[in-house]
Amino acid sequence: MAEDSPKRRKANFNEAETEVLIEQVLKHEQLLFAAGPGRASPGQKRKVWELIRHKVNPVAACPRDVEDLKKRWRDLKRRDRSKLCRLSQGCGPPGPPALGLLLAPEELPPAPPA
Repeated sequence: MAEDSPKRRKANFNEAETEVLIEQVLKHEQLLFAAGPGRASPGQKRKVWELIRHKVNPVAACPRDVEDLKKRWRDLKRRDRSKLCRLSQGCGPPGPPALGLLLAPEELPPAPPA
């Protein structure tokens, strides 16, 4: 009977999950993303992602697998990169109203002195 039911999507990442993910990925960033001759093997990277998964799952709304964590990390990087691009105005003029909708108040650039 369960085989006939449509696949349901997982719950969104909550704030605690995201914080643990960011903390752990940054802690192991050199091992996961280093390039060149000193980089880690795929097996070592898989073990690190499993370690991160074991740290995230206790605070998770639902069990996460490694692919969920990798996708969330890519999405976070992409979102932050686009915010930085808008802030530096390198990707076209982001008019002030649009900028205020996309960014939290603490992320807004400082106002020019009057």
